[in-house]
Formats: sequence, structure tokens, C-alpha cells
Amino acid sequence: MTITETSRSEFITLRGLRTHVRHWGKPGAPKLFMLHGWMDVAASFQFLVDAMERDWHVIAMDWRGFGETDYPTRHPGTSSYWFPDYVADLEALLDHYQPEGQVDLVGHSMGANVVCIYAGVRPARVRRVVDLEGFGLTRTRPDHAPGRLARWLDELREQPALRTYESEAAVAARLQKTNPRLPDDRAAFLAAHWSRRNAEGQWEILGDAAHKMTNPTLYRIDEIMAIWAKVQAPVLHVEARDSATLKHIAHKQPLEEFRERFRAFPDFREVIVDDAGHMLHHDQPRVVARLIEEFLA
Repeated sequence: MTITETSRSEFITLRGLRTHVRHWGKPGAPKLFMLHGWMDVAASFQFLVDAMERDWHVIAMDWRGFGETDYPTRHPGTSSYWFPDYVADLEALLDHYQPEGQVDLVGHSMGANVVCIYAGVRPARVRRVVDLEGFGLTRTRPDHAPGRLARWLDELREQPALRTYESEAAVAARLQKTNPRLPDDRAAFLAAHWSRRNAEGQWEILGDAAHKMTNPTLYRIDEIMAIWAKVQAPVLHVEARDSATLKHIAHKQPLEEFRERFRAFPDFREVIVDDAGHMLHHDQPRVVARLIEEFLA
């Protein structure tokens, strides 16, 4: 693997948290904001950035509780992560780097969900949205509420933990177990940014274990669709042909019925990428880069 675009790191304070931001490209080039998914880090976009042909200033932060960004749960009185905080963190990032004019947003998975919500809440601020494998979440029902809240209270008593690994190579092997398409060199690169050695000599994942806790609030798709309906920007949804995530989130809902939620977007277009899974920007970075650049042109 050849790295053609070297990134640089910067730490800024966003909403009281020390936040790690990764930059690629030259200042002065058109800005492109990339937002990573759950249990991932900003460096995950390296292969996608390398595959881009135009000059960009790519800006990608580690979300709160991921990578090198601070964990709110290390502060008293905070035990969970809330989606509105991600939306507010994104706005703070944009206020810092591009307070004027419209922005182009690329999000993967959880990051895609956040940027689609943001585009509906601040429609005049967003020019284009690229949604990489972002589907929303599984539909819930009101009768799920008692059990959901009870599980969350139980988990507060005994916080979850993340597995550790004996070496960086073991972390890379773990990444390849999740994504068998991932070549050795890309797995090694990601492992170096996704983990670090702790005081006990084990490699730990750079993510807060609290992310594994049950969310005590229900996912109300009707509310989300009402937000999506306010999006003024064209939305490009890029989906992997072999997306296990889509089937997992749809749960027992037939896929065609599940996809009806996307009708909420006023300007929505969809592309399916072959020979790719959920981490399609790792599996087919050149294809995804071409789709993004054509869409943003």
C-alpha cells in the first residue's frame, strides 16, 4: 500500500472536549468534511483520500469517545452517548473550519446518519451529502421503552469492557476477521491508528467501551424522516452489494419496505458498489472516490 496523501493531526476544543482532527491536502483547496462510523477513527478515510483525483482539503475528526478525542464518560455525571451531541459536535466543527458558506459532507455508517440529520436541521448550510452505508437505525415501537430503559440501568451498574490484544498484528487480524476483503497492508495501517499499547503491554482499541451500552431512548423513524424531509441538498447514498449491515438494521422488516424511509429525502439518489461490504471505502476506495467526486462536481 502506498500512501500518496500524508495526513496531519490537530487538536482543538469543541464543546469542552479535546478533539482530534485529521487533515489531508492543502489549505485553500475546497474543503470536504468526512465523518467516520461507530467504533472507527478518522484515519479510516486514508485509502479514500489517496484515491481522489481532485485537490481537496479533507477534514475529519475523531468523534467524541473515539480515537484520540476525549471521552466524556471520564468526567463525573456522564455515562452515555447521545445522538444530539454528535450533531452539535458536527456543527461546532463546521463553525471552526468553515463558518461561512455551504459545506460538503461525507459520512460513513454512524457518521452518515449524523450528516443526514444535520442536513435536515441546517438545510441552508449544506451543499451536498454523501451517505456511505448510512441507513438510519432499526425501527422501534413504544412497547420497547420499558425494557430498553431497564437494560440501560442494569448496564450502568456494570460497565462493559472492550477486548484487548497481545499485539498490533492481532488487532489487524481482528479487523480482517470482520472484513475478509481487507488486505494485509491496509489492515496493518488501520490497526496502528485504531489501537495503542496500554500500561499492561496489551493493545487496546481507541474507543470508549460505553459505546456498547444500550441506548435508553427509542429510535423514532417518523421523527427522523421528518428531519430528512427538510434536507435541501442532494443526497448520494452509496451502498455495498454485500451489506450485512443493511440486513441487520432492517431486522425483520422486508428490505423493500425498509427502503421506503429513503423516500423522505427530497433529492435522493442511490448507487450500489459491487465486491464490497459495509467498509466499502476500504474495499473499493477508487470506485467510491470516483462516485464522490462526480457527485460533488
